[in-house]
Amino acid sequence: MNVADILRDAAEDHPAKPALIFQGRSIPFEELDERVDLTAAALAALGVEKGDRVALLAGNVPEFVYCLYGAVRAGAVVCPLNVMLTPEELGFILADAGAKVAITELESLPGLLDIRKRLPDLQTVIVIGGPPAPPGTVSLEEALLSEAEAPQVATEPSDVAVIAYTAGTTADPKGAMLTHRNLSANLDQMGSVPDLAVATEDVVLLALPLSHIYALNVILGLTIKMGATAVLMEGFDPRETLELVQRHGVTVLFGAPPMFSAWLALAEALPKGAPAPDVSSVRLAVSGAAPLPAHVLAAFAERFGVTIWEGYGLTEAGPAVTTNALGPEAKPSSIGLPLPGLEVRLVDESGQDVEEEDDAGEILVKGPNVFAGYWGKPEETSRVLDGEWLRTGDVAYRDEDGYLFIVDRKKDLIIVSGFNVYPKEVELAIEQHPKVAEAAVVGIADDRTGEAVQAWVTAREGQRLTGEELTEFLRERLARFKLPKEVRVVEELPHHVTGKVLRRALRRPDQS
Repeated sequence: MNVADILRDAAEDHPAKPALIFQGRSIPFEELDERVDLTAAALAALGVEKGDRVALLAGNVPEFVYCLYGAVRAGAVVCPLNVMLTPEELGFILADAGAKVAITELESLPGLLDIRKRLPDLQTVIVIGGPPAPPGTVSLEEALLSEAEAPQVATEPSDVAVIAYTAGTTADPKGAMLTHRNLSANLDQMGSVPDLAVATEDVVLLALPLSHIYALNVILGLTIKMGATAVLMEGFDPRETLELVQRHGVTVLFGAPPMFSAWLALAEALPKGAPAPDVSSVRLAVSGAAPLPAHVLAAFAERFGVTIWEGYGLTEAGPAVTTNALGPEAKPSSIGLPLPGLEVRLVDESGQDVEEEDDAGEILVKGPNVFAGYWGKPEETSRVLDGEWLRTGDVAYRDEDGYLFIVDRKKDLIIVSGFNVYPKEVELAIEQHPKVAEAAVVGIADDRTGEAVQAWVTAREGQRLTGEELTEFLRERLARFKLPKEVRVVEELPHHVTGKVLRRALRRPDQS
């Protein structure tokens, strides 16, 4: 089993059909499969062997797809990385993964070269763009000129295909190991839901970052598996997106809550009497990566006549776990019902299943899509894997119809535009500032990004600190989505008797 086989199968069934549409250019399945073969051959020629880690630092460009499936086809393990990571964040992940090869776009190359000397495992840097490639790097385009055959590498279902890094509860990110079985099983689970399944004739919007597991497996993976067409966008712009929907007859909108909010805002800002954006081609809209506000669900249906089916998942589950599309209605604020082939339990603090409807408990998940553990972190793995059950850290209740509703997180995770931000990571970065005595970070509601980071800070004695000064300090240390939207410099922070900062007190209305 190799998850890249879904592309080979689609190319055999639909050779001339567009697989990707990018900046007006159509790439048929047959051509995409050939480019993946050439990428696999090029990586093998550069010494990549089964199990080697290949880091992929690129945005939503066709080369991301070539390299993702090419590396997997060569038997390697892909580490997709967010292009917004700082060099320090990038360096930690590359060192932790022991990446042998890094593939990057030109825009991200300077940061990568800054840390290359500290990465003894990194043998080759491949550059998307050009040729020529800068000294000490390899041009991807030149590497693909070889007529070598793709290597024939046998992979087992239990072999790791992707290591998806997600920020940890400390400053250290964790690499979730997703096997070929995990990714393939999740595609099968999603494809078995009639109201969620992508059909061969569908045209799918792909505007979310491919470095995110939601875009990588739910959107790209499902689109390729079904032989559908993906309209690939480098970045999300609401106006441009709606123009592409009309131009290419997009039928499926996969997005995160901020995207649906942005489309609504655009429509509502039109002059009185102006025609609404034409989304008549859209038959299916799916939201994930963060909670969908109930008012967005209702307003989108009223404005565009399209129901948004909300889903829930996490990186460690490949990622999809539940969907509203399994029921007869999209219940507001609900994450829906478990996907076929998955078992979901709600357990109390003692680990026992909750007894009554509306009783809250931690979500536990069991199924073939549950990950193999965290790369090089057996203790972290044992904290979340209880036998075959994945402890999600999310707390939910069931209603009388079995629909799940998330009410809280056991962890203090903040989700900004679908990206995970852990307060401890931001707090440690803040406390590097010489004027800071103590910091606490919480999530606050944000109309545009779903949630945003709010920092509460105390200054060292005799020091004067401003929020602007701290934000500027953090720009070189944190990815943009992790930067505090708001900084509050206060005299003191609330503490537990043990000395721990009480984040929950900072979330109280009287603290706002």
